[in-house]
Amino acid sequence: MNNEPHYGNRSNWLRAAVLGANDGILSTASIIIGVAAASTTKEPIILSGLAGLVAGALSMAAGEYVSVSSQSDLETADLKKEQIELEETPEAELLELAHIYEKRGLDKRLSLQVAQQLTAHDALGAHARDELGITLMTRANPLQAALSSGASFLCGGSLPVLVAYLGPVERMEVIQYLFAIFFLVLLGVFSAKAGGARVLQPVLRITFWGTIAMGITAGIGYLFGVGFI
Repeated sequence: MNNEPHYGNRSNWLRAAVLGANDGILSTASIIIGVAAASTTKEPIILSGLAGLVAGALSMAAGEYVSVSSQSDLETADLKKEQIELEETPEAELLELAHIYEKRGLDKRLSLQVAQQLTAHDALGAHARDELGITLMTRANPLQAALSSGASFLCGGSLPVLVAYLGPVERMEVIQYLFAIFFLVLLGVFSAKAGGARVLQPVLRITFWGTIAMGITAGIGYLFGVGFI
């Protein structure tokens, strides 16, 4: 028996990874562009890029951990509440589960039979899945999300730093902008392939918003009298 490939189990780490890499590319490139516009040497450009890279990765990992931990706490609280209700009012919970299946299209008798069998097998699991929408696949994992987000930020942010190290100072702003867009396109292709989606839409989405972010950076530079080109 061949199992069909599914991509839902990748949603937690893929979301954090794409977000981290996207933020790493954009924020680090933006920092480098701002410093490069006011500098004629590479040292402050690279130093600012490295500082932004480390600070951003730590901030991203910490923020993701706190955010996903809050989601995990809510899920745990819901499961505890459901467990108490199963112990105190099992009949009511059984009928509630049967009603859920009936609303999904089963007849009343079959709904009750399904609810009884699933309750006997794993009552909390059945209510978590069908009443609360919580499964092992979708449960929040704070550590996984934090590591994925922080590591992907480092990977994404290291690319503009590498460009700053290898590229000429004279046209650093333009080079950073072009390479950032190129890296975002590659990220869009990766996210589409990993998520089993068509390539064009994620690439257009991530490139569009990346271009807007970089354009705003350029606009702020112009407001302060610093030319982007």
